[in-house]
Amino acid sequence: MKSLTSLHALPLLALCAANVSADFKSLNDAEMSELRGQGGLTIELETALSIGQVSYKDEGYLNINNLTLTDTDGSALDNITLTFDLAGENEILARGFSDYAKYASAGLLDSSNADIADALSKYTVLDGSGGVEGYGERFNSGDMVLHIGPTSPNLDLSAAGDTSKQASNLNALNSSIDFKLAIESIELTDSTNTQSTTMLSDISMEGLLGPVDLIFRNNGDLQNTTLPNGTSISDSSLEIDAHFKITDLDFSWDVADVIILFNLAAVGIENMRIHNERGADTLGHFGFASATAKLASATTASGQEGLAIYDVEFRADLDMPSVSIGGQSIGEVYFTDFVVSNTSIVVYGH
Repeated sequence: MKSLTSLHALPLLALCAANVSADFKSLNDAEMSELRGQGGLTIELETALSIGQVSYKDEGYLNINNLTLTDTDGSALDNITLTFDLAGENEILARGFSDYAKYASAGLLDSSNADIADALSKYTVLDGSGGVEGYGERFNSGDMVLHIGPTSPNLDLSAAGDTSKQASNLNALNSSIDFKLAIESIELTDSTNTQSTTMLSDISMEGLLGPVDLIFRNNGDLQNTTLPNGTSISDSSLEIDAHFKITDLDFSWDVADVIILFNLAAVGIENMRIHNERGADTLGHFGFASATAKLASATTASGQEGLAIYDVEFRADLDMPSVSIGGQSIGEVYFTDFVVSNTSIVVYGH
């Protein structure tokens, strides 16, 4: 792509602890050390976020008004662990659903479950003699990995051999991080920031977060790879790999042409869900929608320097059980195997 592409991304990291039944017991430090490892830098996060306004100014303004990020009940986000690791040569670090594979190897999850069996296949790292060396991925020296998961997955440690307890463990693990993101409105204003047009309003999003990874590949600063559109990109990149479910999304679409594909105004969406629970490509996703992309410095074929966003892939099922226009219901809309792939974007100023 040789033209300017503007991207406005809503915050993605929204995390919080879920309730668990009283007969579950917490993992203690020694058990967690055995199952998850304690290398690198670990940050346990608890926070509530509130922003009155975020503005992007060009000749006019794009304003995001009254943004809050909390637990689903309005309390502070918690049960969030961010693990930073700077890799040594061939060091094995957690990523994706590798924690699921590790828990399954300890008998806490049912390895006959198709998703868990897939995680064991993808994330079990063998040594030279065929023995298990670890769970995750081997990285090169100088790579950096930020892995996000729950502080306490609330697993029943007596689950080995008991498929009922293992199923409860999987449910607890999948729902251990939840969040609510609310935005009062997204608007365009003139250069004086007085005359405004509201594009979206009353945005309320509740959901669950699965594994999220930010991976910085340290391959030097040279631009040695060329995309199909002729853009030269750096071999060092930031990889984003996120899994999530949106369990309840409500918003009002107040003006037309916000998204060219849906040129409608006064549209209301309620109880929308984004997941990956049906269709042909559910294996290995544990019901989570997924979004992956790589970011690197770039030079287009025409000589423009900017940011390349490439190898973009989004996979999900979308449920819209309540769609209205002008306050009148027009029925329900469902997408199965909604996939965006083979996508590359270059962003630069003008």
